[in-house]
Amino acid sequence: MSDTARDPLALAEDLIVRAKAAGADAADALYFESVSLSHSQRLGEIEKLERSEAQDLGLRVFIGQRQAIVSTTDHGDEALGELVDRAVAMARAVPEDPHIGLAPADLLATETQDLDLIDTEEPAPEVLIERARAAEEAARAVPGITNSEGADASWASAHIALAASNGFGGTYRSSRHSVAVAVLAGEGLDMQRDYDWASAVHGGDLPSAAEIGRSAGERTVKRVKPRKVKTTKVPVVYDPRVAGGMLGHLSSAISGAAIARGTSFLKDKMGETIFDPAITVIDDPHRKRGLRSKPFDGEGVMVRRRALIDKGRLTTWLLDLRSAHQLGLQTTGHASRDTTSPPSPSATNLYM
Repeated sequence: MSDTARDPLALAEDLIVRAKAAGADAADALYFESVSLSHSQRLGEIEKLERSEAQDLGLRVFIGQRQAIVSTTDHGDEALGELVDRAVAMARAVPEDPHIGLAPADLLATETQDLDLIDTEEPAPEVLIERARAAEEAARAVPGITNSEGADASWASAHIALAASNGFGGTYRSSRHSVAVAVLAGEGLDMQRDYDWASAVHGGDLPSAAEIGRSAGERTVKRVKPRKVKTTKVPVVYDPRVAGGMLGHLSSAISGAAIARGTSFLKDKMGETIFDPAITVIDDPHRKRGLRSKPFDGEGVMVRRRALIDKGRLTTWLLDLRSAHQLGLQTTGHASRDTTSPPSPSATNLYM
């Protein structure tokens, strides 16, 4: 194993030097290390307790207007040399793409905020077991609940490092705690199912597992013997889950990739009012302890809080470098990626 393997950012930077020496005009490298612990149970019986660890390294090389991406989990010198050779050879063989490239220096993130994204204490397996137990027991204790599909509790942490030949280098860590439970109410053809869950960067920010369980049970019981509403015209207050689904559809419809392909129903609506003027939709990558917060995007570009919908009006697309170039615009810092594929636009902490 190479000495740089101990430092993710140094490892990524070393890979770029190798790629340039092998004939690449430009390159970037993404390191992703993850550790996770998960537990599930049903009717009080443990079904799973797993721990996993992974270290992935992805290299993207550019030769002219051609690019190729190769990834590996082997960080030894010989494996990295083979990785570089494969990436350069592939980049010479693929078709040209006039819209690819690295970010110019003036768009790169040069300062990073403390977003408090890492809970440094890994929970013991007993902590996850207790969270799942408390959630399932509280859900089953709700009058009317007849069965359980089980409860899950998990924890994960990630270390991300990105380096590029345009001079960018950045790294950050994040963590996530989650609890979920699903139960059933009613009998036979009247049986209904529902669930509840919660996630937080820090374990101390999670609602109590019993609270999550009670909510799941109460949601499920409310589904039993539903009544049909007469056709009428009335104001509607959306459940947060429905509102969240609407935001998901919105983010897909304003993705720069969909706009560039002409496949979005909002492709001609920029600047128009598409929601009630009372509605504003914010995307905030700098939200402290946010589940999708980050100090820079997947291309090293600076990120910032944006009103995607301002008093009902559509103000921007979600753009990475490629979709921005296709549309003759500037990236909005919404590139997201993993070690095996090129960047694509994606929202961060989206709320209405």
